[in-house]
Amino acid sequence: MKVLITGATGLVGNAIVAQCKKHAISVHYLTTSKHKIENKEHYKGFYWNPANNEIDVSCFQGVDAIINLAGAPISNRWTSSYKQKIINSRLQSLQLLKSAIKKENIKINHIITASAIGIYPDSLTNYYEENYKNTSTGFLGKVAKEWEEAADAFSNLNMKVSKIRIGLVLDAKEGALPQMVKPTKYGFGAAFGSGLQWQSWIHKKDLARIFIHVLENGLEGVYNGVAPNPVTNQELTKAIGRTLNKPLWLPNIPKVVMKLILGEMHVLLFESQRVCSKKIIDTEFEHKFVNLKPALEDLL
Repeated sequence: MKVLITGATGLVGNAIVAQCKKHAISVHYLTTSKHKIENKEHYKGFYWNPANNEIDVSCFQGVDAIINLAGAPISNRWTSSYKQKIINSRLQSLQLLKSAIKKENIKINHIITASAIGIYPDSLTNYYEENYKNTSTGFLGKVAKEWEEAADAFSNLNMKVSKIRIGLVLDAKEGALPQMVKPTKYGFGAAFGSGLQWQSWIHKKDLARIFIHVLENGLEGVYNGVAPNPVTNQELTKAIGRTLNKPLWLPNIPKVVMKLILGEMHVLLFESQRVCSKKIIDTEFEHKFVNLKPALEDLL
């Protein structure tokens, strides 16, 4: 099998490429950085620039499926122009793939695209399954909704469409965890706000395995990319402290403080989505990291 991956050099992309190697899946990948193009056996890079509508169509040669992870990071400050970049980068990537496939009359069976649990409304009490109808009215909800709608358009090309709603991805070097570890290491760890907001987390290896599981089993539709046991922000902060043998003595950090520091982006720390992973488990997927403690011990 051969898969085309966009965003292959990012946090989730690297983990998926590693899983592809284990499963003897050849990888073509698209990158906007020409210096990241490599040409190895079973791992070959191609240039594209969705903002300029440029793509090397030879990337599709022999490809059975696409894994789409392309999009500007949401962890940069949300100015008006950057918020537009977050949306455009996701929509332009999918639109360029779709128009190139259609124009070149290329036969590809399946597209699996990233989405985000930010599509679910902020709630301390709801337990979200994939069939939940209402979407968040906030910026993250808008991004995820438009992202998924752009992916659904691939069904017009007779392709299977799958969407993985990704939670808080835990990795030792990239993403949110190192930022949470830093203050805790120096004895300044603290939960945010009430600390009661739910964090639906997943170990990066399990998330990569979900993408490969969906690919190899030809699964269609929406799947939550989270571990089975979400925790509150308070529990997550305490668990990091315990793993590092660092006591937590500071009071929780008030929302107003983080709003001053981060602006609108502070919602990343305070929104609460308790998300269910039953649907993917029912397809015989088994998480290797079901609980937070072993996941943190593995990473930290």
